[in-house]
Amino acid sequence: MEKLAKTYNPKKVENRIYQLWQKSGFFNPDKLPGKRKRVFTIVIPPPNITGELHLGHALNAVIQDILIRQKRMAGFKTLWLPGIDHAGIATQNVVEKELKKEGKTRFDLGREKFIKRIWKWKRKYGNVILDQLKKLGASCDWSRTRFTLDPDYIKAVETAFSYYHKKGWIYRGKKVVNWCPRCQTSLSDLELEYREEKGKLWYIRYPLKKQKTRNKKQFITVATTRPETMLGDAAVAVNPNDKRYKDLVGEKAILPLVNKKIPIIADPLVDPRFGTGAVKITPAHDLKDFEISQRHKLTLVQVINEEGEIAKEAPSSYQGLSILAARQKVVEDLRKLNFLEKTEDYTYQIPQCYRCKTTIELIPSEQWFLKMNQLAKLAQKPVKESKIEFYPKSFEKSYFNWLKNIKDWCISRQIWWGHKIPLEGEKDVLDTWFSSALWPFATLGWPPASKRRAKKSDLDKFYPTDILSTARDIINLWVARMIFSALELTKKIPFRKIYIHPTVLTLAGKRMSKSLGIGVDPLQLIEKYGADATRFGIAWQLTGAQDVRFSEDHIVAGKKFCNKIWNATRFVLANKPTRINADFGSLRSQRGFTRIKNLTLADKRILKALNETIKSINKNLENFRFGQALHKLYHFFWHDFCDVYIEESKKQLQTTNYKLPARGEARQRRQTTRVLICVLLTSLRLLHPFIPFITEEIYQKLPLENKKKCLMIEDWPQ
Repeated sequence: MEKLAKTYNPKKVENRIYQLWQKSGFFNPDKLPGKRKRVFTIVIPPPNITGELHLGHALNAVIQDILIRQKRMAGFKTLWLPGIDHAGIATQNVVEKELKKEGKTRFDLGREKFIKRIWKWKRKYGNVILDQLKKLGASCDWSRTRFTLDPDYIKAVETAFSYYHKKGWIYRGKKVVNWCPRCQTSLSDLELEYREEKGKLWYIRYPLKKQKTRNKKQFITVATTRPETMLGDAAVAVNPNDKRYKDLVGEKAILPLVNKKIPIIADPLVDPRFGTGAVKITPAHDLKDFEISQRHKLTLVQVINEEGEIAKEAPSSYQGLSILAARQKVVEDLRKLNFLEKTEDYTYQIPQCYRCKTTIELIPSEQWFLKMNQLAKLAQKPVKESKIEFYPKSFEKSYFNWLKNIKDWCISRQIWWGHKIPLEGEKDVLDTWFSSALWPFATLGWPPASKRRAKKSDLDKFYPTDILSTARDIINLWVARMIFSALELTKKIPFRKIYIHPTVLTLAGKRMSKSLGIGVDPLQLIEKYGADATRFGIAWQLTGAQDVRFSEDHIVAGKKFCNKIWNATRFVLANKPTRINADFGSLRSQRGFTRIKNLTLADKRILKALNETIKSINKNLENFRFGQALHKLYHFFWHDFCDVYIEESKKQLQTTNYKLPARGEARQRRQTTRVLICVLLTSLRLLHPFIPFITEEIYQKLPLENKKKCLMIEDWPQ
């Protein structure tokens, strides 16, 4: 028997153990031993090729690895499929920044050379995050790694687009869209971020052009946070139930600075509590205003162009000005002409590009759209029928709310990196989320090459998948879209359960950010404490709260726990008489407990506690209570086993004559040793999904008969 070192050193163990796992081939479901009739599949939420491991990635990877390792040990044919997303806008931004350092733009290179430049960047940096996941111990089947711009994946995207297009669900139209002036592309509502800004609320007088009534008012005053867009106003609107303006509906107002007549209309979308209750309607630069304009047949006048400047349709004195410069000039001119009634301080949310953080402009644009009416209804059904279940269930509410209020999906983007729209003459690419919506089945071989296949494909064997673990902020961006895409294209659900994992915050409760200096690098934690301690610290905090205030103290506790396991193992092995070696194999199964006769009270107590722990762990893992499972394991091993039973075992292992022990004393020594080994081995199996490196290292040194090649394929305790 190879002795354990006095102390556990993760730096000397983790790389060697991971190489052992990879060499074994057991990450690949096709190479797992035994028949394994039950299948369990997880597809990794594909990180961007621009990404580096952060705590959010680490948390989700730990969750998925716990699930996959437990099922692998429980006899399932397990596939954890990894991959990365091409991340259209994000990747293009990164490479454009590199070009900027050289004094160039993508237009200097041209489309073809620019895309080649991105592929070169991808080959160098694109798999960084997957290599970092290996440091954490992720047991993915790396032989099946997928990329959303692989040839087979491109075929899947083109097939999906063609299917929708033939059904008449994809169409081209001019609508007001979110536009990023820097990225020069449209964005969906779900791709925006918002920053709070302290600004002003301007109250502007619009002179009345009286026609039908004898109303003595000279003006109707509107309140706005964006006075510069008034250059494109098409109407003034009030709520139809607002009695203050009942007599003015149907009248005309004069648009200041432009000097044109615009109607005063009534529409239920107007909030009578905002400002004066009267608002300016600028259909070309506001989504709500655009909706109102469609009902009232108002004309769109675009006064902001794609560069984020005042367009030629505006009065000449404002043309070419930036938004902020135009705002300043409009306010000055209104004040000079006595149209500015007053201003108030006002705090509001500014939409910005989720990648480059540029302020979004709303402009009319010709885009490709996917009709969502039927798809939204389709996505609701399996959740209502509990064929797909959310954990926690409370997230179903936001899922249904989005689907019930959904708008047609703008799927075209005016960038160069991505899936080109498969139509003659089209230069636009598809929204990244259009391709990632196919992830659960496109990665497994959809569409199949032919209807008649000689052998089962991955799509046959591993689809639908079992569990999706993801963040709450992409339920609508990604989860809902995967569900309706799968149901429409494969006629099957993409997964059975959706676990919405917590968001990792700083100890002060702020979102982590490397750029702001308040991010935590999991790789540094692994370097400092080891992967097992890092995994322990992450899993320990997964107790049900949707916001986790991360504390390094839990990782320190994880390191101490690993040392405790190591020292307990050294004690057990130091007290192992050679005669017991033949009995170790029978203790691999739970049946081993029943074969131990003449147990002491201490023996019975620890075996009973172990059995209760097994039941608790299985129940908690089935319900995604990872923290609770780990807490139970920790307290069992540290307190019940180490603090109590090991201390009792020392008494039971003592004999009056070590060389010639009495039969009863010898039998007690053997029984005690068997219980120690039984509890240790079972504990290692239970702990393995949480802290796989140290448990595997110890297992490799145990002198078991008929020992399996790896602990990762040992039998899971039932």
